[in-house]
This record gives sequence, C-alpha cells and structure tokens, in this order.
Amino acid sequence: MQEQYQDPLIEEALRWFGVLKDPKASDDDRRAFSHWLKEKPEHEAAWRQAQRVWMRVGKIGPAFANTPPATVVIPTPPPIVVKRPPHLRADPALRPVALRRPPPRRRGLLIGAVAAVCVAAPTGALLWRPGLLADHATAVGERGSVTLADGSGIELAGASSISVDFAGSLRRVVLREGEAFFRVATDADRPFVVEAEGVRIRALGTAFDVKLGNGNVSIAVSEETVEVTVEGHPSVVVGSGQQVRAGSGFVGDVREADLAMVEAWRQDRLAFRETPLGDVIADLQRYRVGRIVLTEARLGDIPVSAAFEASQADAAIDALASTLPIRARRFTPLLVVLSPRH
Repeated sequence: MQEQYQDPLIEEALRWFGVLKDPKASDDDRRAFSHWLKEKPEHEAAWRQAQRVWMRVGKIGPAFANTPPATVVIPTPPPIVVKRPPHLRADPALRPVALRRPPPRRRGLLIGAVAAVCVAAPTGALLWRPGLLADHATAVGERGSVTLADGSGIELAGASSISVDFAGSLRRVVLREGEAFFRVATDADRPFVVEAEGVRIRALGTAFDVKLGNGNVSIAVSEETVEVTVEGHPSVVVGSGQQVRAGSGFVGDVREADLAMVEAWRQDRLAFRETPLGDVIADLQRYRVGRIVLTEARLGDIPVSAAFEASQADAAIDALASTLPIRARRFTPLLVVLSPRH
C-alpha cells in the first residue's frame, strides 16, 4: 500500500524535472516547485528518489546527484519518423550513413573547453558523455559506418562511439558506448583488438558484434572466432554462431547466438527474446531523444520477447505498456516514466 502511495509522488517529482528544464519555465514555475518541495516531507523524499530513478538511465549518472534541477541539460528532440516495419532480413537498398571524423583543431578546442569547465568548477558536476571525445560517433537514432586505415569496416548503432589507435604493432579500437559490428581485415602481423568496459576482444580475422549494456559487454560472432579476456579470468574462445557476456570480474558461458536477432539493428530493427526490460529500455534509449525511466528497479527484470522498428521507439513503449504489468506516462516529450500497473 505504501508503494502505491509513493509512486504518484515520484512521478510528480519527475514531472518537475521536465517543467524546470523547459526553456519557457518562468519564475512562477520555479516558485511553485519550491512551494511543492517544502509543502510536505514526502515531497522532498520523492524528489530524492526521483533523482535516483533518473540516474538509472546511466547517461547522466552521478553528475545529477545533489545538484539543483537547473543543472540538467536535455537536448531538443528530433521529429519521430513512423514507417511500416520491414522484415527482419537485410534490405539490399539500405546503406549506412558515413561518419565524419572531427578535425584535429576542433577536437583540441573541445578538450580545452572541457578542461576549462573542470578548473572553473572543481566542486561541481560535469555532465559527461562517453562519446564526447571519441574519434567516430553516431547521434541518437542514427546508424553509421566507417572504414579504417587497414580496410576493416565498422558499423555503429544509434548513440554509439569508438576511439581508434593504430599506432605501433597493435590495431586497437575502444567501444565507448552503444553497439558496433566489426568486419576485420586480415593482418597476421598486427592483431585487431576491441576493448569495452574492461573486456578485451581479440579478433582472429572475423566479423562480430559488440554491445555495451548495464555495465556488461555482449559479444556475438558471425564469422570465424574471437578471444575474449577479462583480467583475472581465463580467456574464452567464441566461435561462429556463438555469443558470450562478460564484464568487470566475470566471463559468462559461451552459448549459441541468434544472429538474426543480435544484428537486427543493422536493418534498423530491435529484436528481443526473454530479454530483461531494463536491457530493452537501454536499447530503445539509443533511438529516442530524452529519457525513459523506471520508478522501480525490479521492473527491469521483467522478460520481454518482441520486435520493433528502431524509428518507432514511442510505439514500442506503448506496446510494452499494453502487454506487460506496467504503465507508461509521458510528462514531457523528453520524459517517459514506466511504473507498476496497480
């Protein structure tokens, strides 16, 4: 019963995030929020809980804790494009967009600007995005490709980024956020290594998919083999048609992969089978500007089996709410709250 009472308060607190970050927010809005916050002790508790809920999306993280709502920066959403979902198989007419690498001078200015912020506000919080200083990145809802100097090709899913270091005898790529598909050019003298969240994937002349999600790394191999290593654990070899999940301090069991499902994003589709809702939301988040938050962490464990068109993230949210014991509420175009259906 207590949970039912607190849930609307948390949703109301989350609504205040959207109100206060609206460029049209007035002094009256801010005074109203201040009055609401002080009106009842439960409101302040709900505000603190709402901060924790908001941070679960992982994009803002600790930068939002203990800071006033006016410090949150939310981008303007692009128009939502709704199309008839294509079949899961590859569309030969579909070609990824080419990524543009920022010129060295611009990247240098960006580094300087970030450093200046850190010096100017040593006790403040910086809203950090992993792809900020990456060599190649895609925006939310964008899919892109890049050809490396050795001829290897990389496809990036939405809101994904990589850094590339080909200095010396090692070809090294760091996946900083999101998901990428690698098709590696053979070079026996220079190993090709992908690093992500403490996981090292050594390619043995192969094609494979790497995905970051909730602190874990998922690797699925389409051709030949890769060697996956986590410090302190024995390396495992993942062959064609297999996948493994690894992360800081663990390497999971190698198992059979449904490659059509894993690589569905390359045809602008998202497919799931018995996937925790938290992971599904993390994927949808890369194709929708704004935030999708769960009011309770336990909701993230609900299994989901479904397929969606990537451009229809909002329709996917509605479908989830109609079939799972959850409800979806939109407080602003940028904020969707998922809570238990009581």
